[in-house]
Amino acid sequence: MTRVLLLGGTGDALRIARQLGPEHVYSLAGLGKVPDDLSCEVRVGGFGGSEGLARYIEDQRISLVIDATHPYAAQISANAAKASNAARVPCWALRRAGWQPQAGDDWRMVDDWTELTAALVAFKRPLFTLGREPLAHLDEIPSQQFWTVRCLDAREAHPRARILATRGPFTLEGERALFSAEAFDVVVSKNSGGNATEAKLEVARERGLPVVMLRRPALPAVDREFATVADLLEALQVSG
Repeated sequence: MTRVLLLGGTGDALRIARQLGPEHVYSLAGLGKVPDDLSCEVRVGGFGGSEGLARYIEDQRISLVIDATHPYAAQISANAAKASNAARVPCWALRRAGWQPQAGDDWRMVDDWTELTAALVAFKRPLFTLGREPLAHLDEIPSQQFWTVRCLDAREAHPRARILATRGPFTLEGERALFSAEAFDVVVSKNSGGNATEAKLEVARERGLPVVMLRRPALPAVDREFATVADLLEALQVSG
């Protein structure tokens, strides 16, 4: 019988986890809400790098690793591929397609934080949708800027930033209301793909706002890649 270790933390991963029975394991890094309505085992916390993950795979008699982590969780994906190889079990990955610019979009592509901040010099009211990374740079906010940072982490008030501790999905109507209230002049985003947070791009397009887009990192080769949850679940059912 296949015993799955599902590496998650995304909405897509939760959809997969809801289809897993008690013999399988859903692993979370410990960020955000831990689901309490799953039939499978839920594990919270790290493994200690690829070597620790390989030991866990062997100790728990895992026979398939599924990487359904965020497209920007490059280190976790690298550890999953390396550990699976070391433990001699297959590794599958759910890798949803990124967003593509459409007519009317003004995307400025960047590779790291240094390029990102350089691309923001001319703006005053950026909306950051990168997760928690901007929180480490609040003391570096340029004098002409006021940041809005949307992420899962709640933080104390900051004189030059507003922290929106919230989780998607975000509706088009909700995003329109937020953009109107805050008067953003640029959006900062990862190219996460999917529908949960795409509405901000549509509103940016409607309002003629540029988007500073962080490119996706390179991810390791795995035994099988899937573009959709449905395709992965179908393959999992066939594999037994």
